[in-house]
Amino acid sequence: MAIKMRIKGLVIDPISKMPIVVLQDPTSERILPIWIGVFEANAIALKIENIATPRPMTHDLMTNLLERLSVAVERVTISDIRNNTFYAVIRCRRGGEDLVIDSRPSDAIALALRTDAPIYVEEDVVLRAQSLTLDPSLENPENLRRWLETLPPEDFGKYRM
Repeated sequence: MAIKMRIKGLVIDPISKMPIVVLQDPTSERILPIWIGVFEANAIALKIENIATPRPMTHDLMTNLLERLSVAVERVTISDIRNNTFYAVIRCRRGGEDLVIDSRPSDAIALALRTDAPIYVEEDVVLRAQSLTLDPSLENPENLRRWLETLPPEDFGKYRM
C-alpha cells in the first residue's frame, strides 16, 4: 500500500553537505529523508520557492513535452529501496493507456511539483528506510529522525541555491 506524502522541505546534511529532500506523511508525522544531488535539489527548490527562470530548465522541458504529447502525470511513487538507493516510478496516462516510467526519486519529485501530481511512498519502503544509516556519522536512524525533528521550521524550504 502506498502512503501519500508531502514535501516537508529541503535541508543540507551537516556532515556530508548533501541536500536532503524530506517527505512527510501528514497523517502520522512519519518522515522519510532522501539524499539527493545538488542539481536535483536546485530543481526542487526553484519550484518550492516559485522562482521563475528565463528559459525552461530540464524538468520544465519534461513537463512541456508531456503536455504537448497529451500525457498526464497522475502520480509519482517512491517504489523501492535497494542497497541504500531509492527508486521511483512516474505513473502517467495518455488517452486510455497507462504508462509507468522508471525514475530517480528526485526527478520524479521535481516533475510532480511541476505537474501538481501527488507523491506517494510504498509503505514497505518507509519501513525499510527506517532501518538505514546512510551516513555513518549520524550513528543510527533514531538520531537522524531526532535531528530532522529539531530543525527549526525556517530551515525547511530555505535551501540555498
